[in-house]
Amino acid sequence: MPWPSLLPFTRQTVTIKILRPFPLRTVRTGARRFSVSRSYSYGGQNSSEMIKDLEQRPSSVKKTPKRLRLAASVILVSPTNQVLLLKRVETSSSFASAHVFPGGNLSTFHEGTLLGAVDESTKEFQDGTAYRLAAVRETFEESGILLARPLAADQSRSGSLNNQALLHLPDAAREEGRRETHDNKIKFIEWLESQGGAPDLDNLIPFTRWVTPGSMVKRFSTQMYLYMLPLSANSSILGAPEHESVIQTPTHDGGIEHTTATFDRPDVWLAKAKAGNVLLYPPQFYLLHLLSQFLNDKSLAPAGASAADVTAHLERQRSALVTFLRQTPTTPPDRPSPLHVHPTAHIPWAEKVICPQPLVKARLGSRLLGLDDPGPELQESGKGGDYDRVLLVNWKNKEPRDIEVKWRDEVLLEAKSSL
Repeated sequence: MPWPSLLPFTRQTVTIKILRPFPLRTVRTGARRFSVSRSYSYGGQNSSEMIKDLEQRPSSVKKTPKRLRLAASVILVSPTNQVLLLKRVETSSSFASAHVFPGGNLSTFHEGTLLGAVDESTKEFQDGTAYRLAAVRETFEESGILLARPLAADQSRSGSLNNQALLHLPDAAREEGRRETHDNKIKFIEWLESQGGAPDLDNLIPFTRWVTPGSMVKRFSTQMYLYMLPLSANSSILGAPEHESVIQTPTHDGGIEHTTATFDRPDVWLAKAKAGNVLLYPPQFYLLHLLSQFLNDKSLAPAGASAADVTAHLERQRSALVTFLRQTPTTPPDRPSPLHVHPTAHIPWAEKVICPQPLVKARLGSRLLGLDDPGPELQESGKGGDYDRVLLVNWKNKEPRDIEVKWRDEVLLEAKSSL
């Protein structure tokens, strides 16, 4: 699936100005020019003892950025609140051997009609039916999991959906549809209708958009979604045998783009990445980090708890996650608050647009990435991402390693202590 290309940045000379009592400093970094613009008070410090933040100034654009390719991706949550990741093939032209969420480019063959009806000025950054259909289609092609609901048997002509169940298909029919859709032998929506189903677009929850930096040759605007599969097994699959599991086991696409398809808890994926057992790029790591605060093994249902108690526990985790995604400001209330909340904190997660940009160079071999910039196309638009969190990335052989999600205020305090 396409993600913003995040490779090591060319080293440039950057001037960083910090107001007294700190002197003017010049550092080497793969960043743009930064200067003082906003004052903060942290950890109960007196307001007169302020740390001046390093604020990004857009650098002059020497070349027109390449046009964005439109893409969609799904963070798929299992009935036990695990997240699906696919391992890309070693020969992939992008993200080789990395673990990614299912997703891919919008297709003129499958979604072209829907794209044609969208305003050209907004379609690169606006959630819509075309993105949602592509998200469902790509998830099906890459993992075999069909996010669809059956048309009500007695209302198929009107297109009404039975909202109580996911569509269940025999393995042979599902795999045949998967191949024909991938090979563009039939439009996904037409195949799905022939099976008596329709894509479950309404249960896709928008969860950030990622834009490739303007300096990169291959650029994408990727709409991310969260989709939570039903918790209850026997009541959630219409027509499924009595003892069939709640969802088909995810499978890779035969080695075309992926070699494995696996569910695991977000915190486990992060631990595997930190141990060097899986390769995660910054966007995946960041999103899994956010999810790990809610979908984890903490506060587990007591040993010997009934199935109903376990389901209730999983539902509480999901409810807490959804509440987090809908709340603003997006800075947690227990964080030390700046004197003025950054404007991006008032942008809900569904509308955040993130174009990772290099900040100052951190420790040896590491780069600090800011997540608040929305990309070159959206400067002065009022859109933005996450100012409060930053990513510390150690690049080894052009691969991201030892990624950490840190609070910007903590990074500033570390910078102050080192002066």
